[in-house]
Amino acid sequence: MHKLRAAAAVVGIVLAWGTALAASKSDPPPPWAFILLQHESDPPPTSRRVTVPGSELHVTGKAVIDPFAVTDWFPEDHPPMPHVVAYGRRPHLWACGYCHMATGVGDPASAALAGLPAAYIEQQLAEFRAGRRQCAVARTACGIAMRQVAREVSAADAQAAATYFSRLPYRRYIHVVEATMVPKTRHGNLYPITLASGGEEPLGLRILQVPDSDALEEDGDWRVSITAYVPPGSVARGRALVRGGAGALPCASCHGARLQGEGAVPPLAGRPPTYIVRQLYDIQYGYRSGTAVAPMRPEVAHLTAGDRIAIAAYLASLRPRAP
Repeated sequence: MHKLRAAAAVVGIVLAWGTALAASKSDPPPPWAFILLQHESDPPPTSRRVTVPGSELHVTGKAVIDPFAVTDWFPEDHPPMPHVVAYGRRPHLWACGYCHMATGVGDPASAALAGLPAAYIEQQLAEFRAGRRQCAVARTACGIAMRQVAREVSAADAQAAATYFSRLPYRRYIHVVEATMVPKTRHGNLYPITLASGGEEPLGLRILQVPDSDALEEDGDWRVSITAYVPPGSVARGRALVRGGAGALPCASCHGARLQGEGAVPPLAGRPPTYIVRQLYDIQYGYRSGTAVAPMRPEVAHLTAGDRIAIAAYLASLRPRAP
């Protein structure tokens, strides 16, 4: 979406990689999982009129990229948003719904918060604030924007946002497809964009998440479905790793029998695969630390890039908790 262009302007960064020393030279952060904040010399026209199918709302392009007012295409999809979710607090605290959406489904650069335990969400804000949760690639939303949010958000606003998102049902919108060849794409703001000229290219060792409508995704339509292409055999391999524990305890021992969460432990079933890969990598190489993730350290210690992809593919293919 255009939000990353706005983010780059606010943060004042350039398109570049920034990795810490903990990353392995033989296993670098996968660029398709770590979404960079971007800067464009020619920003999109802000005077254009924008709407999406099924919505009665008509706004300008400028409104779509306003980080202090969430474009609420479908108010019927969610309960009333707390002020911090809908508007944030000027001048430094963006609306939570700007990146995580009013429905909490998130995007490739941010977490899907819908259905996460409120205590977990508040805990993660504290981890960002304390510096115990970082990102292998610094110039990303998780590396920059969330640190600023954690510094600026009050305890009351954090609690209000956590309570709101925790009560939202997580809508499954990602369809996992195993494929050797995938549509040719170019680098977009968040998702790769399918080339108008068509054609295919090898998927290789990566996950390719492509919206079924590039234009609607650009305008923040959270009802757009996403196809996640994964290497052949990934789902079966991931199932074996998740159930066998990849050399440690099975994932279900903490995340619940159906991987839909247990107490303050977050759900994994149906969650976006690129986000899962990012977290596995960050925990494995020490970008996430502290007691909150200590149980995960032995779980991820020996994972390869292929293992992380397989685990994410399998988890994304599962049904999330029913509303």
